[in-house]
Parts: sequence; C-alpha cells; structure tokens
Amino acid sequence: MPIHHIDAGDQSSIRDIYTTDASEASLPKFRLPQGRTEPHAAYSLVRDELLLDGNARQNLATFCTTWVEDEVKQLMSDAVDKNMIDKDEYPQTAEIENRCVHILADLWHAQKSWETVGCSTTGSSEAAMLGGLALKWKWRQRREAVGKDASKPNIVTGPVQICWKKFARYFDVEIREVPLEGEALGLQPADLRKYCDENTIGVVATLGVTFTGIYEPVEALARELDAIERDLGLDIPIHVDAASGGFIAPFIQRDLVWDFQIERVRSINASGHKYGLAPLGVGWIIWASKQDLPEELIFYVDYLGGNMPTFALNFSRPGGEIIAQYYNFLRLGRDGYTAIQQACSDTAQWLGNALAKLGPFEMVYDGHGGLPAVAYKLTDSDHGFTLYDLSERLRMRGWQIASYPLPSNRQETVVQRILIRHGVSRDLARLLLDDMKRAIKHLSENPVPNSTAKPGFHHG
Repeated sequence: MPIHHIDAGDQSSIRDIYTTDASEASLPKFRLPQGRTEPHAAYSLVRDELLLDGNARQNLATFCTTWVEDEVKQLMSDAVDKNMIDKDEYPQTAEIENRCVHILADLWHAQKSWETVGCSTTGSSEAAMLGGLALKWKWRQRREAVGKDASKPNIVTGPVQICWKKFARYFDVEIREVPLEGEALGLQPADLRKYCDENTIGVVATLGVTFTGIYEPVEALARELDAIERDLGLDIPIHVDAASGGFIAPFIQRDLVWDFQIERVRSINASGHKYGLAPLGVGWIIWASKQDLPEELIFYVDYLGGNMPTFALNFSRPGGEIIAQYYNFLRLGRDGYTAIQQACSDTAQWLGNALAKLGPFEMVYDGHGGLPAVAYKLTDSDHGFTLYDLSERLRMRGWQIASYPLPSNRQETVVQRILIRHGVSRDLARLLLDDMKRAIKHLSENPVPNSTAKPGFHHG
C-alpha cells in the first residue's frame, strides 16, 4: 500500500474562497498584484463582479446575439486557440470562412457567387469601413483615369450607425448625412439629386435603420441613381448596410429586392453576431464581383502552398465566431433561419399591436416590413413622465430598453425601440408588457415634474 504524505501547509484545495487573501481585499485596479491567486478563487471573485452587469437576455436595446446553443459554446471553446489570420496554420478555419463568404454571396443573389470575393470581420462596423474603402479606391481610379481631381470624396447616407461617421473621419471622406424631412425615417430617392455630385463615391442604403428598424428603399434609390446617370452622367454605386436586415430579408421578406439583384448594388455588409445568430463578434462584407474590390487593397499570405488574399483592418483575432457562423448555416439551413426570423417578427408585431393599445404611445414602427422590432413615441398629451423615465423604471426589473431622439431634423422626437431577437419568446415579451403596464401606472400616479433622466443608449 502506498504511503501518502500530507503537506499541512498547503490548504489551497480545502480553503474557502471567501477566506483567501485575495477575497479579503479589494481586487487590483491600478497595479498588478504581487502574489498569486488560486484559479478557483480568482474565477469566483471575477465572476462576482460580473454579477453587477445587466442580464444580457433582458437587454432589448442590443442587436447582438444573447442566446446560443450549447454546441456553439463548445465550438467556441474548441477554437479558443485558433488565430483566424494564420491561414497556413489553420487552413480548415480559412476554408470555413471561405464557405461562409460564398454561402452569403449566394443568399444575396450575387451573379457568380462561387467566384466573387468577401471576408469576415470583427463585426459589421469593420465590414462597412472595408466597403467604404473599396468605394473610395474605385472612385479615385475612375477620376484619375480621366485626369480629374480626386481629392474631395464624399459619401451620401441617411441616418446611419456611427461606424460610417468613423469611416468618413478616419479615411478623409466627407459624409453627407441627409436630414429627415417631414415624416421620413430614412433616406428617400428624392434626396439624392440634392446631395450627390461627381465626387460622390457611393450611396449607403440601410436595410434596418438603427434608430427605428425600418428598411430604406434600396430598389427605389437605385432607380433614382439610374435617372441621375441618364441626366447627369454620374455613375454612383450603392453599398447596402445590411447589418441586421441581411439575415432577415432573405428568409421572411423574399419578395423584397434589395441585394445584388440590383446592378447598382456593388457591396453588402452584415453582422453575423446580430440576426446571423453567431456569438460576438463576427461580421461579413461581400462584393458583387472581384472587380469591385481594388487589387491595391488586398494583401496575400501563404495558404496551403499558395497565396490567400486578405483584406481587413484588424489582424489577429479568434476563429471561433466564424466556425460558429458556419455551424449555424449547417445546423439551421434556410428552413431553420426562416422559422427563427419569422417567430421573432411575429412576436415583434404582436408586441407592437399590444403597445398601441396601452394609450400613451404612438407607434413609429410597428414591426411590419422591416426588422423584428418596434419603435414608438409618447403622444402629445402631458403624461407626467418621459420615455427616459420609463426606461429607468423598467430597468428596476432588469429590462434595458433604448430611448433616444431621432436624428436631425427630427431630434425633437424621442422614441423607444425594442428589438426582438432569437431567445426573446412570446412569454418573455408578455412579461415585459406586464412590467411596462405597471411602470406606466406608477409613473402616471407619481409624475416626475423635474425629471433628470437622460438617454440610456447612444448611437454615437
């Protein structure tokens, strides 16, 4: 029989977590601690701090995926050591990324989806910037080819996410963000002639406006640009920012024409980690053809004895999210994505109908024709509270609801927006509605005459 020696001084395995040295002092904030902490104690202490975060499943302000299957979590764990930029070391991860690109190109009706180009990114913001860079380079090439000045590029948009303003500032492009006129919630065809000129590198059409969830009319915008080309000789391409709608419209709004079916649409970005159902963070950028991505922007790395083209703002990053995206494509297929997105849309429309009956709200977007979302404002009556007050009250029950003013020229209109994502069931939406009724009743009976509540969600 073996004889075991007990080290009486080593109590790491039996000592209670909350009697360790690390638990009896504040966790380090400015300086690396001198000593070590047992793994189980370090884990528990960090996890305890994370309890102060909001519950992601109740965050109805975010577009991002907050529910994934256990198999996705396992794949993410399996791929925690895979650096997707290292194509030579992880060739199958590179192959999986390539498959996703062509699957999306086909989903968005690229004429030769097996030949076109695209790539994964850290999210749709990076993807949008890559799309913008390609537009700028192609515009500059056209200008220089005919001996014209190429020093003053501009890009025309409606109310866009902050990434487009970053793109404009970082890459020295004037952004012409068209103000909202009348009851408009997005870019309209009639706006284009006023804002487009020979220096316009492209028009950004948004399929799922961040502020409201509506789709901008891509096909109508393209027709107007066709007319501008006929009248003025300006050939201006469209980039579709389909951060969310790119994974909605192909499944539940199949009659909508918005993608590469339109000749003028030359590139599309989308977020895999939004309605693509992948975990944070992965986005996608696809071009209609190889000719739409200037060769000067492409770098080549060794890959299986050949060269692998890369185009990105980031370099090293994890491959797990790309693998999880491909898992979803395999796991769900068209039928699965359709079922999930339709269920989300049905719940959003149900919620929009219920909110319209509550009394204090006027619906801005009721969930029909765009993203699975609703947006509403208070009626003109004096309710004794603001939507900011309502957001704060709902937060007491854990709900995070976005409240903010619309962009110019409608910034006097404050709206609340609720996003219905995979994992937000009808029952969960009903619980939110019940909490909203109680919050409205409380605020109506206890007015907030000098409210200091402010927007709790920012678009930039």
